[in-house]
Amino acid sequence: MSMTDLIAAARVSKAWPFQEAQRLLKRYPDGAKPDGSPVLFETGYGPSGLPHIGTFQEVLRTTLVRRAFEAMIGARPEDGKTRLVAFSDDMDGLRKVPDNVPNQQLLQENLHLPLSRVPNPFDSAHDSFAAHNNAMLREFLDRFGFHYEFVSASDRYNSGAFDDALRQVLRKNRQILDIMLPTLREERRQTYSPVLPVSPQTGRVLQVPVEVVDAEAGTIRFTDEDGTVVEQSALGGMSKLQWKVDWAMRWYALGVDYEMYGKDLTDSGVQSGKIVQVLGGRKPEGLIYELFLDEKGEKISKSKGNGLTIDEWLTYGSKESLGFYIFPNPKSAKQLHVGVIPRAVDDYWQFRERLAEQELDKQLGNPGWHLARANGGFEAAEAPGAGDSLPVTYGLLLNLASVLGAEASEASLRDYLASYIGADSITPELEVLIGTAVAYTRDYIVPTLNKRAPTANEAEALRALDSYLAQADEGTSAEDLQTQVYEIGKREEYGFASLRDWFKALYQTLLGSEQGPRMGSFIALYGVANTRKLIAEALGRV
Repeated sequence: MSMTDLIAAARVSKAWPFQEAQRLLKRYPDGAKPDGSPVLFETGYGPSGLPHIGTFQEVLRTTLVRRAFEAMIGARPEDGKTRLVAFSDDMDGLRKVPDNVPNQQLLQENLHLPLSRVPNPFDSAHDSFAAHNNAMLREFLDRFGFHYEFVSASDRYNSGAFDDALRQVLRKNRQILDIMLPTLREERRQTYSPVLPVSPQTGRVLQVPVEVVDAEAGTIRFTDEDGTVVEQSALGGMSKLQWKVDWAMRWYALGVDYEMYGKDLTDSGVQSGKIVQVLGGRKPEGLIYELFLDEKGEKISKSKGNGLTIDEWLTYGSKESLGFYIFPNPKSAKQLHVGVIPRAVDDYWQFRERLAEQELDKQLGNPGWHLARANGGFEAAEAPGAGDSLPVTYGLLLNLASVLGAEASEASLRDYLASYIGADSITPELEVLIGTAVAYTRDYIVPTLNKRAPTANEAEALRALDSYLAQADEGTSAEDLQTQVYEIGKREEYGFASLRDWFKALYQTLLGSEQGPRMGSFIALYGVANTRKLIAEALGRV
């Protein structure tokens, strides 16, 4: 594939990352800012709670758009034509204590302090609540291989890097109020100010009316919690902006060109877009995405800790499967719970296997192509091929592990696979899935298994299958085994209304589950003799 071919195909692709990147290309038809600086993508994180998959997905999806834009302008990741900033709003005051963190009393005692100045409630070496949460976010982003720059609000505010932008906010204070006040309830209007001063007495971020004394000097006046009238600088970490004003100021100060956000921030995006124009900047391009829901259909929340954590997904599935599940239809809500993981793993590999055989336009619509580029893997996406398939499905691994039950271990699962496909065929990707399959089976399959006794006609069919297996070699191919299973299920004397009923009977009586694998593949993997033992156990329950 030539770069010219890639550029041409990327600019007409209907895949959503390219559709988003197209809007950036309209913003900068030459593929670069007028001053030649990199096009800036941003993602935001509020470290008031532990990072979750909703946080991760924003970085992933933004990266997908970033890489799509690079493809459109013929740039590689190392060319420096784009930047991605992961911004942490750790100057925000701690408004409430999250439900899913330790030492809640410690946090309760430090409400309204900037998150970067709240003591660390965790058993870690980080010096603040925000520092711990920021580290957790960066750890996962690093594990996935994202190319990004981490920027914290506290560093920018405290160092004075935001001082020029803060002066501009003070200059435009009245115009910002004209935008914000009509959107607020009457009670809130009485205390609203674009600037939130930090109390010199308590260190808390205050929600009080603020008078701009001298915008150029950055001086403000307000009444502190103890009734004292205070005149102090708003610069150098002595204030923090209200959320919508802060967001707009960040766009203005950093020169952000693209930022996506959730549907719950739609109104915030509208107001911040107006404010950034008042400041003299330009609202970024961006996508408004639907939110992740938990198994009950409720919004996932950092403070509640519902839904899945990043670590939980990686306990039961692969990094690539997480990216694959997140990729499609960002404007549609997705439920996020452990039950979606096995299908995501197998679907990811199906798309990855197709990639090498697809024409370029189809490749650009394949999630596997985008995920290969997400972590800078340009060559992997350019030349998919050898090694991009699994010798067994994840579903089959889970079925094998469930049969092994409480005795399932990574070693036992690996031994079965080695005898089936050869030890040399166990790739690093498969090694990961062996471990996750054992964990998933232990925690979510074995507790639900319930093998029932076969009915009379099912027992006769099982005996027929056993008779065939008694004559079969251990090396019989999965296809030959599958054909024979089909033939038995189709015989009129066993009375199955459809082959589906026959396979359902096999799953329920031999595996103890409602669903299962291609039986030929399972028998080949588990072994003919071992399968006959399962049949004998089932017939013993009659």
